[in-house]
Amino acid sequence: MQLTPATVALRVFVIIALLWLIIPVLIIVPMSFSSARFLAFPPPGWSLRWYESYLGNPGWMAATRTSLIIAVSSSLIATVIGTAAAYALNMSQSRWVRNLQIVLLLPLVVPIVIIAVGVFLVYAQVGLIATLTGLILANVMLGMPYVITSVLVGLRKFDPTQEMVARSLGMNRWRAFFTVVLPQIRPSVITGTLFAFISALDETVVAIFISGGDNQTLTKRMFTALRDEIDPTIAAISTMLTAISFLMVILMALNARKSR
Repeated sequence: MQLTPATVALRVFVIIALLWLIIPVLIIVPMSFSSARFLAFPPPGWSLRWYESYLGNPGWMAATRTSLIIAVSSSLIATVIGTAAAYALNMSQSRWVRNLQIVLLLPLVVPIVIIAVGVFLVYAQVGLIATLTGLILANVMLGMPYVITSVLVGLRKFDPTQEMVARSLGMNRWRAFFTVVLPQIRPSVITGTLFAFISALDETVVAIFISGGDNQTLTKRMFTALRDEIDPTIAAISTMLTAISFLMVILMALNARKSR
């Protein structure tokens, strides 16, 4: 295939953009293995001391445990609610119900700082500041758009006639969904769950506003630590979070490949 100048320019632009996005990772990962007391690039020596510092610190471990609880809980809740919402949006012919999709996807388009301020003001009135329940609910709201978008894609590829046949044979809507619909859209549901998990694990801005005390997330503690002292422990944690996110992306790619 002959390459035109426009094609070559596009490919060069894409390569430059990808390099620009990956440069921070290429810098942070080596610094996490540095033997220096402070962040330095290139590292003067190699060591695992900062990973040991992270794993051996009770404060970091408590924050990690809180983040994992929030990520797992919020992603599962968002999956249940988001899947039900996507099913309703796909089945309904009402214009008002379809307009509801815009409202449900607002967390994707509204600046996260505005969302954080709004959540903080509401939580201050109802007493959910620095609570595990409040953090989970906030991340459910942020993760639902990913689940809804992913599940809607799966439902658009699904033949609704199969569900109608199942119901005509005596199944109620609930049983027909779990027996006929859900097995065929499972890859889309899993993809939405993984996206919601990554979103909750990496969320920082809302956590800065509403987390604290014993319920401080890992990202909030990282932000606080950066104000006091910049040490390579932050680079080690960032590398681990990046690795987890990368693993989730691989799982989503394998899931998509399996569904095809």
